Amino acid sequence: MHSYLPRAFRPNGASLSLRAHSLRRFAFTFFFLLLFATAAGAVVVRGRVTTALGTPVPGARVQLIQNGNAIGQTTAGADGSFEIRAADAGRFTLLASAGGFLPAIGEDFYGRAEDVITQDAVLATTTVRQEVSVTATGIPTPLPQLTAPVSVIPLEALALRVGVVDEMRQTPSAVLVQTGMTGGVTSLFVRGGNSTANLVLVDGIPADDVGGVFDFGTVSSTAIGHIEMYRGPNSALYGTDAGASVITLNTPRGTTLLPVLNYSGDAGTLHEYRNEATLGGTYQKLDYFGAFSRFDMSNALPRDKYHSATSAANIGYDFTGNTQIRFTIRDSASATGLPSAHDFYGVSSDAKQSDQDLYSGITLENRTRGDWHNLLRYGIARKRQQEKMFTNQGTPITFDFGFGPFTEYFGNVSTIRGANGYTATGQASFFLPNEDSASNRDQLYYQSDYAFSPKFLALFGFRYDNERGVFNDNDFGENEKVQRTNFEYNLQFQGQAWGRLFYSAGGAVVKNHLYGIAGTPRIGLAYVPVLPSDKLFHGTKIRANAATGVQEPSLALEFNSLYRQLTPAEIAMLHVGPPQQQRSRNHDIGLEQNIMGERLVLKADYFHNVFDRQLEGVSGATLAQYLNIGNPCPTPFTGVCGIFTAYVNSLAYRASGAELEVEWRLKHRLFVHGGYSYLDASVVQSFASDAVAAKQGVPTENPNLPGIAIGAESPLVGGRPFRRPPHSGFFGVDYNQRRFSVTFKGALASRSDDSTFLDGFDPNFGNSLILPNRDLDFGYAKLDLGGTFRLTSKIAAFTQLENLLNNQHIGPIGFPGLPLTARAGIKIRIGGD
Repeated sequence: MHSYLPRAFRPNGASLSLRAHSLRRFAFTFFFLLLFATAAGAVVVRGRVTTALGTPVPGARVQLIQNGNAIGQTTAGADGSFEIRAADAGRFTLLASAGGFLPAIGEDFYGRAEDVITQDAVLATTTVRQEVSVTATGIPTPLPQLTAPVSVIPLEALALRVGVVDEMRQTPSAVLVQTGMTGGVTSLFVRGGNSTANLVLVDGIPADDVGGVFDFGTVSSTAIGHIEMYRGPNSALYGTDAGASVITLNTPRGTTLLPVLNYSGDAGTLHEYRNEATLGGTYQKLDYFGAFSRFDMSNALPRDKYHSATSAANIGYDFTGNTQIRFTIRDSASATGLPSAHDFYGVSSDAKQSDQDLYSGITLENRTRGDWHNLLRYGIARKRQQEKMFTNQGTPITFDFGFGPFTEYFGNVSTIRGANGYTATGQASFFLPNEDSASNRDQLYYQSDYAFSPKFLALFGFRYDNERGVFNDNDFGENEKVQRTNFEYNLQFQGQAWGRLFYSAGGAVVKNHLYGIAGTPRIGLAYVPVLPSDKLFHGTKIRANAATGVQEPSLALEFNSLYRQLTPAEIAMLHVGPPQQQRSRNHDIGLEQNIMGERLVLKADYFHNVFDRQLEGVSGATLAQYLNIGNPCPTPFTGVCGIFTAYVNSLAYRASGAELEVEWRLKHRLFVHGGYSYLDASVVQSFASDAVAAKQGVPTENPNLPGIAIGAESPLVGGRPFRRPPHSGFFGVDYNQRRFSVTFKGALASRSDDSTFLDGFDPNFGNSLILPNRDLDFGYAKLDLGGTFRLTSKIAAFTQLENLLNNQHIGPIGFPGLPLTARAGIKIRIGGD
C-alpha cells in the first residue's frame, strides 16, 4: 500500500526527505554565507584592458601577482573589463597579456580587505613601448591619445648621464644653450620661445624662479625617473609661466618587496669624480626611495671648478587601496667658477656662483571606485643664489672724467671672431655682478577629476601661489623685495568619440598679483583614420592644437621695470602701471604615420607661435616714444630721461617652424631615432634703443664696420631672436645584448643670431667690440658614445665619451665648450626582488 503513495508521504521516506532537504538548505546557506564573508573581506581589483588608442582587448589574460606568485587570474570581457578578487591584503601587481602585444606590467599597489581598486592595463604592440603622460592633461593618458606634442625621456636614457641637458637635446625644437662648461648656466628655448617661458615642475611642484627663470645646467640625473617635455603653451592647465613649454621631472618610487641598494661610481678626465647611491623598496603599506650623489670636475679653464651634491626622497603610504599620502623632496647645492666669456678676455675672472635649491611637497590622493579622483598638494620651492667676485683680474686702467678717478680692469688683447666671418680686436672690460638673490614659492593645488565614462573625463583645478623674492646688489647697495599672491581656476574635458577621435578642451582664469586677470583657453583634436596593424602604412594619426600662454615677469625684470623706477607723481602723470602679462599664442598640426607595423614611425609637426607683450629694456631716450607723450623731460637727466634702462611690455615676435622625427626598430635589439627642426623666428616690434635707432636711420654700429646696423643689447626689428638656431637636430642609436649595450647619440645645431654684448666696454667706452648679429654663434655637432658591460647580474662596468669631435663652439660666442672627456665606472646592485 505504501508503495502507491508518493515518496514524500511515506512515513520513513518523509523523515529521510525532510532531513536531506534540511541538510541541503544548511549546506547552501553556509556556502553562501562563507562566499559572502569571503567576498566582503576580499580585495577587489577591476579595470579595463585596452590598446594605446583605447580600443578594448577582449580575451586578454589578466593576472594578479602577490609576493611573486599569481594568486588570481581572469579573462577580459568583450568591452575589455575584468575583475579579480584576492583574499588577503597586501601589495599587488597587475599583469595583462594578449597575443600580438607586449605584456603590460603595472605599478605595484596596496590593497586591503574590502577595497575596490581600479587598475587599467594598456597593451602596446611587440615593437614599441607604450609611454603614459600626465603633463599634457593632468590625468595619466597614453601618448597616442594626446592632442598635443609630448616627448618622454625614460630612466634608462639617463643611466650614463651626469646631468639632463644632453638627453633633453634629443627632443624636437628643444635648444639648450650652455654658457661655458659643466655647471655653466643653461637655458632652454622651445619652438622659439624665451628661456623664461618654460614652466618646470619637480614632482608637480613649480621649480623655476618667480617669473620662469630656470638653470638646467646644475640639474643632476640622480633621482629622475623620467622627464616629460610638453612643447607649446599650456597655461590652460598650469597658469602663469607655461608660455612656451612645460617640463616635468619625476622622482622614482620604490617598487621591490625587498630593499634594493644601487651604487654607481666613476672617474674621468679633468679631475672628474662622481658617486651615487639609491635605496628603494616597499614594506606593506609603505613604499620608499632615497638617493644621494656628489659630482666634482675641474673643467678646462682656470678658476672654473664645479661641484654639486643632490639628495632626493620619495615616500608613500597607503591608508587604503584608494587613499594615499606621498612626500617628496629634492635638494641640490652646487658651486662653479665664473670665468666669464673667456674668448673675449683671454683670462679667467676670479668669481664664483653658488646655488642652493630645494623642492618639496606632500600630496594626498583619494579615488572613489575608480570614477572620482581627488588630489590635494602643498609644495614649496626655496632657491638661493650668490654671485661674488673675489679679486680683480686683467689690466687696470684709470680714468678721470671730472667725477674723480676710477679704475676699470680689462682683459688681454683678444680677437673676437664670429661664425659670420666678422672679427674685432681689442680689450674688453670685466663686468661681473656681486649680488645674491632668493626666490621662494609656496603652492596649494587641488584637483578633482571624474570619469563619467571611459570615453569622457572632466577635471577641475584650483591653484594658489604665494611668491616672495629678494634681490641684493652688493656693489650698489640695492635691496629689493617683492611678494605676489596668485590664484588660478581651471576646467578641462577630454575623451574619445566614435573610437577614433580624441579631444581635449579647457581653459583657466588666472588672477595674478602683478598683472591682474587673464584667461587662457586651449583646444586639441586628434583623429586616427587608419588603425595600426602589421600592414605597411597602417596607423595614421592627425592632430591639431591651439593654446594660449601667459607669463609673469621675473624678479629682476620687475625690479627694473618702468613702474618701479618712477615716482608716484610720475606714475600718475604718465599713466604707467606695473608690468603686464607676457602672452603667447600657438597653433600646431601634426601627423604620425606608422610605416612598418609600428617598427618604423614618422612624425611631422608644423607650428606657428606669436609672442607679444614681451618685456624688453628701453632706454630713457626712447621711453617717450613708447609712452607716446612727446618730450616729457624739460631738462636732461630728469623724469624718464634720467632712466638708464627700464623694462616695458613692448617686444613682439613670431616663430613658425616644422619638426620631423623618425623612430625605427630595425631588430629586437637595435633602435634608431632622429629628428630635425626648422625655426623661422622674426622680431616684429621693439622699442629697445638699438631697434629705435636703426628705425630712425642712426643705428648702433661698430666704427670699424660702418654701414652695418647691430643690435648690441637686443635684436633689431626683422632680425631673429638671439640664440635660437633656425636648424637643429638629433639622432641616437641604441644596441642592447644580454651582456652589453652601446649607445651613440648626437645633437646638432646651425649658426644662430647673437651679440657680444660689449657695447661701451672697450677702453674708450665705445662699440669697437660688437659684431653683426646675423649668424654670430657657431653651429655645432656634439657626439657622445657610451657603453655598459654586465659582469654579473648585479655588477656592470660602463664608460662614456662626451664630445667626440672636441667641438669648442657648442655654447654662445665667447664661451668655449667642454672638450672631449671620458668617464669610466662601475654599477653595483644589492638586494631587491
